[in-house]
Amino acid sequence: MCLALPARIVALHEACMATVSLEGIRKTISLALIDHAEIGDYVLVHVGYALHKVSEEEAARTLQLMADSGILAEEIAEMA
Repeated sequence: MCLALPARIVALHEACMATVSLEGIRKTISLALIDHAEIGDYVLVHVGYALHKVSEEEAARTLQLMADSGILAEEIAEMA
């Protein structure tokens, strides 16, 4: 389905790149579309790009809604 998923930044790299973590899965993504990202920030990730930052509360709420609707596991499997 390819939805944007909220994930937490766990490492910053050169050239506007970062590593994010979601449910134990880590991916390297581009931060080229957002400003001032820091370790610990939550971002919405879609096809390898952070689209914008979200609060920790918004990330948790979104992930819970996705889990309740049955699509979170499917999206995480695609991410892996």
